[in-house]
Amino acid sequence: MRTPLPQHHSPRATAARPRTARLMPLLLPTLTLLALGACGEATATEADATTTYGAPLRVGNGTARTYVVARGDAPVEVGVALSEDAFAGLPADHAPGGMQMPDGHSTWDFMLPMPEGNPTPYRFVGLGWNPVGHVPPGVYDQPHFDFHFYTMSEADHATILPTDPQFDAKAAHRPAPQFTPPGYVQLPGAVPLMGAHWVDTTSAELHGQLFTRTFLYGSWDGRLTFAEPMVTKAFMETKPDVRIGIPVPARYDAPGYYAREYRVYWAAPQREYRVALTGLVEQR
Repeated sequence: MRTPLPQHHSPRATAARPRTARLMPLLLPTLTLLALGACGEATATEADATTTYGAPLRVGNGTARTYVVARGDAPVEVGVALSEDAFAGLPADHAPGGMQMPDGHSTWDFMLPMPEGNPTPYRFVGLGWNPVGHVPPGVYDQPHFDFHFYTMSEADHATILPTDPQFDAKAAHRPAPQFTPPGYVQLPGAVPLMGAHWVDTTSAELHGQLFTRTFLYGSWDGRLTFAEPMVTKAFMETKPDVRIGIPVPARYDAPGYYAREYRVYWAAPQREYRVALTGLVEQR
């Protein structure tokens, strides 16, 4: 199945340095939203589990931050927590500070650092807010968030640019079959500062159903490099608690704890919306 590449993706942006807009070779202004410098990492212990948070970034009227839940030395969940007030004050399409996409709409991206001592292979998270969704029309044109859990280093991530003479070749270089999730197909082309995208051809939104949440993978130069839940704001506001199994490759090219499902839920004690990779299993 050849599905058009969802052109929602854009490079991550922080106040510290500009990034290249997706599908555009020009550098764009950075977002004006700043990391909350006074807020460091935090750790909370609940029953037999310990939750460690990364440093937050301001999103809407609240914050977003990564977290890892561990039992003993084993991570059991890695995710992004959005405070309840983050859903208020989110920028609208064409508001100042966003990145304009080729379809004329705007997107906002935030780079979220992982907690200190992060025991998972996920190195950082790119959180994207799409106030009116993105193409293709009728599929992903709902207001939603993208959660890119990267397994590549930030340094390597920063080299995924169309100015690289090997950009097209690296995009087309697919992982070997044993490293490819079953049922997923690679979409044509690549997105700067992301790479190639893979979709599950059985996903409900690709068969006429309303998009509420879905799961993509990404690759670059022969390796899987990110896992990506995409979730609509409206679905998260229902305060669900769902776990969805995901196809996984037979092998991974580096040892670590990898997800076999993802979870979307409302963490009532912390009053946080959470989107997480769960069912972590150690792969050697």
